[in-house]
Amino acid sequence: MGYAGGTSPDPTYRSIGDHTEVFQVDFDPERISYGELLEVFWTEHDPSARAYSTQYKAMVLAATDEQFEQAERSRDALAARTNRPVQTDIRRLDRFYVAEDYHQKYALRGNKLLAADMQAHYPDEADFRESTAAARLNGYAYGLGSSLQLEREIESFGLSEASEERLREIVRR
Repeated sequence: MGYAGGTSPDPTYRSIGDHTEVFQVDFDPERISYGELLEVFWTEHDPSARAYSTQYKAMVLAATDEQFEQAERSRDALAARTNRPVQTDIRRLDRFYVAEDYHQKYALRGNKLLAADMQAHYPDEADFRESTAAARLNGYAYGLGSSLQLEREIESFGLSEASEERLREIVRR
């Protein structure tokens, strides 16, 4: 979680300036292509909706010229396919500012039992923030993911029995 897309120096949650809250996706192009990520992105929000604020607008931030051009092509293809204008911003990423620790893995931090288990594994805030396991648990804590997905990976998280049961309760809802 972080901030990008603006010009204000050193944004924070309380002083975001003209930046947008964003998340950075690190991916292995041998496993998934940038184009496939764009397809997921376009289907996970309404690209024809106008942003109600700069802080929460939908945006693609491209790290390279090639990504920028690919994002524009995918946006234009979507607009042609749906016959609707696409309001989602596409910009070059100048700088990504990491958000404050309390703003990372927000849903996971809100579940004290799960958070305590993860923080025992990752006592350093940077390690907690960058942990794939914490990211997965954060998604489940938001109510995303299926019971089948959870059962496939629950043992890999290294949770206590109480946390495993709590996680199963969240996913069953």
